[in-house]
Amino acid sequence: MTQILKGKPVLDALNEKLKVDIERLNASGIYPTLGIVRVGEKPEDVAYERGVTKRAETIGVNVKNYLYSGNIEQDVLAEELKKISNDDTIHGVLLLRPLPAHIDEKIVCRQLAPSKDVDGITVTSMTGVYSGFDFGYPPCTAAACIEILKFYGIELKGKRAVVVGRSLVVGKPVAMMLLKEDATVTICHTKTVDLPQICKEADILIAASGQAKSIDSRYFNSEQVVIDVGINVGDDGNIICGDVDFSAADGNVKAVTPVPGGVGTVTTAILLKHVVEAAGKR
Repeated sequence: MTQILKGKPVLDALNEKLKVDIERLNASGIYPTLGIVRVGEKPEDVAYERGVTKRAETIGVNVKNYLYSGNIEQDVLAEELKKISNDDTIHGVLLLRPLPAHIDEKIVCRQLAPSKDVDGITVTSMTGVYSGFDFGYPPCTAAACIEILKFYGIELKGKRAVVVGRSLVVGKPVAMMLLKEDATVTICHTKTVDLPQICKEADILIAASGQAKSIDSRYFNSEQVVIDVGINVGDDGNIICGDVDFSAADGNVKAVTPVPGGVGTVTTAILLKHVVEAAGKR
């Protein structure tokens, strides 16, 4: 029988630990605070900001919201982000992206201190992920994958892990994080020759290609653990599905994360975990 690796138990465990850590920090006069920077009124950004704010308030992390016009000039936004980054009352900053087309994200992101980059968007944070040094924070979605694997007691050391996807948000950083845990890692993508066979040989399969239900029965083996990072709109335009064909995985792999209810459930908790960790380093 396939084990369903639900995100909620992981979320609950993280929240309980964070509440204890926050109480300890509060007793020392430190109040973990997240600054959320939003440019414009994109519905998905507004919804995500609302969700993060609500989750933060539930466990005791303060939130300061910074809203700017979608027409803001690049230099002005960069200066504003620099001010927020330099604010000692802010311990972590979440910049909602993508930014409007007229803004160069790379230039703006340079204004954010790595110590407050809780979603791994700066070059320095990514350098920390790739070098293995402890500065900055990894992208939250990549970290959520590792958190789920560890929570469910899935052995990583010496295991063959295959990552389908090479983005800076998930594919590349999660591969580096798996290497840090002594897994043997192969990074694949949609152009990889004989992709199904390579995936089928994996002990741990991370699906992050961004293609709905593209990982099907050809990719699985019965002892495999599958982490589905994808969030896609199904053929009917309403139902959310992952990169993995869940119906094909269920009953044919050892364990799999659902979509929704899997990696995405844990991602925001990782963001807040990074904020609390950053506050503890001050």
